[in-house]
Amino acid sequence: MQTERGTFRFAPSPNGYLHLGHAFSAFLNADAAYRTGGRFLLRIEDIDQGRARTEYVAAIFQDLAWLGLEWEVPVLRQSERFDSYRKMIRKLTRLGLLYPAFMTRSEIRAAVLQAGEDWPRDPDNAPLYPGPERDWPMARRKAEMARGRPFALRIDMARTLEGLPQLAWSEVDPFTGAAHQVAADPGAWGDVVIARSDCPASYHLAVTVDDAHQAVSHVIRGVDLAPSTAVHRALQYLLGLPVPDYFHHRLVADEHGEKLSKRVGSTSLRDLRAGGLSPDEIRRTLHDLLTEPALRQFAPGG
Repeated sequence: MQTERGTFRFAPSPNGYLHLGHAFSAFLNADAAYRTGGRFLLRIEDIDQGRARTEYVAAIFQDLAWLGLEWEVPVLRQSERFDSYRKMIRKLTRLGLLYPAFMTRSEIRAAVLQAGEDWPRDPDNAPLYPGPERDWPMARRKAEMARGRPFALRIDMARTLEGLPQLAWSEVDPFTGAAHQVAADPGAWGDVVIARSDCPASYHLAVTVDDAHQAVSHVIRGVDLAPSTAVHRALQYLLGLPVPDYFHHRLVADEHGEKLSKRVGSTSLRDLRAGGLSPDEIRRTLHDLLTEPALRQFAPGG
């Protein structure tokens, strides 16, 4: 275990109850902070006000306390940071990198369907945005916005890449110190959403800004989020933000080999608690995943 003090965070979204996968990530961050004499932060990522629920926020605190975890207070909530996100959006706008995009999801699906199976997709297997608005004159954009038409602010990735150097991030195992560099390819994501007319920031923007604001030195999160780091590296460069080390851990799977997910209703920690399991039994359940050899298997590029 490395002795450098660090700042680690666990940042769940209150759109469902926590499951074993969340417990795994929370344990890793808390254990890394404890073993380095560092800080362990809890952040509530409630930027999506349409899905966030008060009862889920309360359940997060209850579940983590039941697991025996302690974190610094006060807890940062993204819903209290809208002004900070708008400030960064203004900076990207001054750089000429954002444009309003008006296509609805159904319009995007129709355009991609018409284009055929060869239409490029991002690392999450979603089709790259096909809209023509990036080439619209400013007068037309303003007219559509003045009509009250819903829109998303997307980054013009082609223009962004013109000013970017070759980016990478450090994938660092905080338990062993093993490290390697991973090349970042933000272009693979196309014109990603940075904000919406009804939401002041996307996940990409909010998480990048908040990690810098909280001086997070080590981001430990699931390997499914590793490709997103390319977008976060681009935003860090454009906004002049510090770059933490990253560690993308393997995911906890169910009996069918599928990753646990709130969306599919994976068994929650509160259900396991109600069924009589103890925090020690939760740790024993995750024991094989919490061993160092298991942690070293999944790092992208490793």
